[in-house]
This record gives sequence, C-alpha cells and structure tokens, in this order.
Amino acid sequence: MLEAIFRYEYMQNAVFAAILGSLICGIIGTIIVEKRLVGMSGGIAHASFGGIGAGYYFSIEPILGGLIFAIISSLSVSQIQKRTNAYADTIVSMFWAAGMAIGILFISMTPGYPPDMSSYLFGDILTVNRLYLYIMAILTLIVILTISSLFNYWKIYLFDEEYAKIIKLSVNKLEIIIYILIAISIVLLIKVVGIILSISMLTIPPTIAKKFTFDLKHIMILSSLLGIVFSLLGLTLSYYLNIPSGASIILISIVAFFLTGLKIKN
Repeated sequence: MLEAIFRYEYMQNAVFAAILGSLICGIIGTIIVEKRLVGMSGGIAHASFGGIGAGYYFSIEPILGGLIFAIISSLSVSQIQKRTNAYADTIVSMFWAAGMAIGILFISMTPGYPPDMSSYLFGDILTVNRLYLYIMAILTLIVILTISSLFNYWKIYLFDEEYAKIIKLSVNKLEIIIYILIAISIVLLIKVVGIILSISMLTIPPTIAKKFTFDLKHIMILSSLLGIVFSLLGLTLSYYLNIPSGASIILISIVAFFLTGLKIKN
C-alpha cells in the first residue's frame, strides 16, 4: 500500500482526499449528530443529484451543479419549515425525491451516451484529481476557520438555543451558516463515498466519539481521527481486494461502531 501511495499519483490524491474528507466529517458530522439533522442532511445529499445531472446537461462541472443544488435545498428546507406547518421529514422527503428526479431527467436529456453515475452515487475516491483536491483543501480550511472562530457561539447554539436567543445571539444567521456548511461537506464527500453513503460517513465517527467523551471539541477531534483511520483502512482494503472504496470505508466504520459498543457494554 505504501509503495502504491508513493508510486501512483491517483493513490496520493485518494489518501489526501480521505484525510480532508475525514476532517470535514469530524467537524460538521458532530454538529449534524448533536443538532439531530441527520434526516435533513440525507435529503440534501440526494437533492444534490439534481445539480449533478444539470451539470452534465449544461456542460458544466457536475460537482459545482451539485453544490448549488445542495445549498439551495438546505436553505429552502429551513425557510419552508419556518413558514409552514408541514413536518420537517415531509419537506426533506420531497426535496430528496425532487433532486433525484431532476437529476435523472437531466441525464436522460443529455445528448450522446448517458454518463456513468455510479461514482457519484457510491463514490470513487481513486478518481479524485489535483483540482478537486485543491477545492477540498480550500473548503475544508473554510469549514475549520468558520467553526473554530465562533466555537463558543456554536456550543451555545447546539446545546441551548433558547439561551442563545436570550443573549441576543443571531440564531438565524448561525443556522444559515451551518446549513451551507452541511451542503458543502456533503458535496465534497460525493467523490469519497458517494451520495448514498455520505450521510453514514458524517454520522458514524461522531457517534462513536460520543461514547468516549462529552466535550464538543474532543468529539470533533476524535471523530476526525476515527474518520481518517476508517478511510485509510477502507482504502487499503479496496486496494488489495479490488472492491469499491466507498463501501469499504462505510463497512469498516459500521464494524467499529458495533465493536466499540460491545467493548463499552462489557
């Protein structure tokens, strides 16, 4: 594995993508778990497929289209939920279905042979190129700076939203920021584990980390480290067994979740 990393550029890209993706998962995934936004995040992930299909149809970068759709969907869910009496899960399911339907529609209308969408649905970390890696690095840095610079505000927002309103903290602005960051994180993970598996990558490491500590900062750090371990192990397993990397990463994460649960119980 180490020889392959130093010998092949695509393996180097894959390792760096795994590390950057894990950092995002550790930070944003912790917020998703603590704020119970798992269902909404899954809806955003699937809604981004509409943007990917649109990207193919209009001959633009599919990930850029997915990012636009993801951000619009995340902000729309928030605003619709506030202005209507509809249940959040109902709204999320509609965006989920609409995004997939729009993506399928655009792909079917794209001239020529239909593109292979399996890498977007299930991930293919080995296809990450240098440009995508630079984009991941920049957006990961933005996520880290945004969370670290306002860390105490995030703690209040996550654990006591009523108190945040009492001290005149702009909850609405924090909510908009976090929804945008969630959308960015999900789209960045598409190449790593795919749309379908991205929500697992965002939630499993923080859930395991919460079994060992209740400190928010420590949960983010530990879940980032766990994500890196799971990603590198999954990448190694996929390399030697010639199996999909995204599925390998998620299955290793799930096994680790159950093993840590059994260890703590005993």
